[in-house]
This record gives sequence, C-alpha cells and structure tokens, in this order.
Amino acid sequence: MKRVMILTGGGDCPGLNAVIRAIVKRAALERNWEVIGSIEAFNGILREPTEIVVLDEKAVSGIHYQGGTIIQTTNKGGPFDWPVKQNDGTYTSVDRSDEMIRKIGYLGIDVVINIGGDGSQRISQRLFEKGLNIIGVPKTIDNDLTATDATFGFQTAVQIATEAVDKLVTTAASHNRVQILEVMGRDAGWIALNAAVAGGAEICLIPEIPYDIDKVMKGIEKRFVKGRGFVNIVIAEGSRNIHGSQVIQNSNEVGYAHVKLGGIGFRLEEELKNAGCEHSIRTTVLGHLQRGGVPIAYDRVLATQYGVKAFELVLRGEFGRMVSYRHPMITSVTLEEALTQPNLVDPDTALMKTARGIGMCFGD
Repeated sequence: MKRVMILTGGGDCPGLNAVIRAIVKRAALERNWEVIGSIEAFNGILREPTEIVVLDEKAVSGIHYQGGTIIQTTNKGGPFDWPVKQNDGTYTSVDRSDEMIRKIGYLGIDVVINIGGDGSQRISQRLFEKGLNIIGVPKTIDNDLTATDATFGFQTAVQIATEAVDKLVTTAASHNRVQILEVMGRDAGWIALNAAVAGGAEICLIPEIPYDIDKVMKGIEKRFVKGRGFVNIVIAEGSRNIHGSQVIQNSNEVGYAHVKLGGIGFRLEEELKNAGCEHSIRTTVLGHLQRGGVPIAYDRVLATQYGVKAFELVLRGEFGRMVSYRHPMITSVTLEEALTQPNLVDPDTALMKTARGIGMCFGD
C-alpha cells in the first residue's frame, strides 16, 4: 500500500474541500493507495504527537460544497520557520525541514500534495530541492499566479464582493452617499476590478495603480448635482495613493510571517474628507466574508479538476510540478516556473479597457 499526504496551507478558500475530495476519490480507483491528511498544513507532521488523519471516501463524502477545509489550514509556522519559545518569553524560528522529511519517510508517505498559494508553493519548491516528492495545487482567491489561467475560490470571492456592491448601491442612492467597499487584494486587484464592473461601481482603486486623491474627488463630483447623487467605490486592501504606502497593521501572532493589510478604506474616507468632500461617506470592510461560505459551481468544478490532475501527476511520478489550468486543458508546470512572477492587473488587459470604456475612474 502506497501513501499520499494532502495538506492545505495559507488562507482558507472556497473549493479546498472539493480538491481534497477529488484526490481521495481518484486515489480510490487505484485500490493500492491510502490518502492521509496533515492537520494545519505541515504543522500536523511537525507536532508531537503527529496530527494526521486517514482520508477515505466516507471521510470526504459530501464535502465538495462546504467552505473551508476539513484538515484545517494555517499561515503560521512551517518546516523552515518553526517558532520556538525562548526562556525570556520571546520567540525565535528554527529550520525543521530535514527532520520533517525524515519523519515523512518514516511514516511511509510516498508523495505530498501541497494545496496553497505562492507562499505555500515556495515551501514546496524548497522541499522538492531537498529531495521530497511533492506536487503543488494552486490556491489563491486573489488569482495572482501567472502559471494558471484561474485559481479556484476566486470566482466565489468575486461573487460575494459583487453581492456586497449590489447592496451598497441601493443604500448609497437612498442617502445621496459615497459608499466605500474594501475587498481583498494584497498585490493584485482582480477581485476589486471584477466586482466593480459586475456591480456597477463608479470608482475602482487597485494596488497596480496608485491613486491621486484629487482625481478620485473629480470622479465623485461628476456624480453629484446640487448635493444629490451617489458614488460606489471598490478598493483593494493593498491599494495606496501616489504619495503614500499600503496600510499595514502589526500582528503579534506567533509565527505569522506575512504583513497584515486592512484599513485602506477608512484611510481613503479620511483622505476624501481632508480633500474637501462634503458628501456623506460610509466605509464597509468585507474582510474574511470573501473567504468563507459555499463555493460556486465554477470553483467546485475547477477544484475537482485540480484534484484529479494532482493525483494523476502522483501516478506518473511527475514531482516538483504544480497543477495548472490553460484553457481548455488542465495541465501542469514546474514549481519553479509557477513562482516566476505574480499575475497582476495589466492596464492594457481587456477587462481594464472595458472598465474604462464605461467611464470607471481608477484615480489616475
């Protein structure tokens, strides 16, 4: 009996369970494979006692429409930066990758499937270079990986953000108000751009285009006549104005390696008031609502395709690769290729031209 281990790392994302289910069901057809899951990414293997679970068809029955991940996830810790508490109460980090690889071998695990975004796949690449048989499955709601046409969870996040815009449009119109909606998007503005177009927002601010507050003000004033009118602004969390930087919050969570974004919507509100905006302004931060809930059909289908493809790479021994969608094919690329550059919004992309074609303001 051979063993494949699945883990989910980074932020949770609609469709993770569909990938897990697809891997298990595809493996079941081979009859000589056992699938196990590591709880909270690699941390389940690194902890003592080990936290792993057997994933059979009964365990994954009906999970494809559930949000989150049944084997949990984390963006803290990991094999290369394991937090260790020192005598003075502070923390340092140690590299436990070699120890973990030995433990994976001791447990009879032949292959690891790592489902995660760019941070998780960078770990995959480093472990592959150390000799671990590993395969990546791309997961990011920001849709910011160039090696694949789409990532599961993105369309669900866009749908949730669009529904929020729809609701804010009606209250903005009722109150002659400026409504700001802050959505996810650390470095890439795909969620903001798609939700703004789909929801009919007048202004969209994204990380790729630093905004000029005076030009945002002009975009707002076009919508008001004698104090009456309304404006909906969608802004990605990683956005910044032409004179400033991203809004970053300090995190005291042990082992949390990423910068924590959030608050740009409130900063924009303050900037508008300082620039002389006299209209009523309200800010909504959508936050983790974009990550939760039931994945839409598109993401369930894509996630299932990814899961099946990942296990077929296992069967062929094609390690050090990441599953990829290149329309109309589900294929794969090397992990190294997958991490070469992020998928950012290009000002010349078709959707940007469409947005500008309907008069959307980007603050530039």
